[in-house]
Amino acid sequence: MTSLLRTAARKLAPRHHPRTYRLLGALALSSSCALIGLAGAGAWAHGDVTPQAVDTSSLPKVGTDWLAENPYRQNDTAVKVGTSAYGQNCARCHGLDAVSGGIAPDLRKLDNDCATAKDPARKAACVKENDEYFLTTVRHGRSRNGAVYMPPFEGTFDQEAIWAIKAYLESRREKPL
Repeated sequence: MTSLLRTAARKLAPRHHPRTYRLLGALALSSSCALIGLAGAGAWAHGDVTPQAVDTSSLPKVGTDWLAENPYRQNDTAVKVGTSAYGQNCARCHGLDAVSGGIAPDLRKLDNDCATAKDPARKAACVKENDEYFLTTVRHGRSRNGAVYMPPFEGTFDQEAIWAIKAYLESRREKPL
């Protein structure tokens, strides 16, 4: 990869400007390192990463049975807990402040269809379906053809932590156009 970029730099740089060639060569090298780093980060994200504990002691307990809908919707305390939990456990793939860098889905857009629904009954059904999808995905993870796209977090996070993360993501929702 580096030699290909250096060859391109030689062709682009005028022969009488050696500093331009060195600058483009350095850029090629740093680009290669960045690509290797990103590839390593993707492997690292699903490899030997230890999920961080989430302190949910400030939240009301919701019991042992998994709920179908987020009990912490628009709860400021839950958003605060979810912000910390997301930053420690989700941001490496889904992006800082829930702004995806392209490795994983942009979770700010997760429930945009629900937010724009006009009919109250349809909106409620959409929100419930979205909550169930989110809960299932976080609990069981996502894989396709043997490749793990998202590891399962059941057993690592209790439902208070998962719903707090969802409350945080709802606070970060990208405004639909």
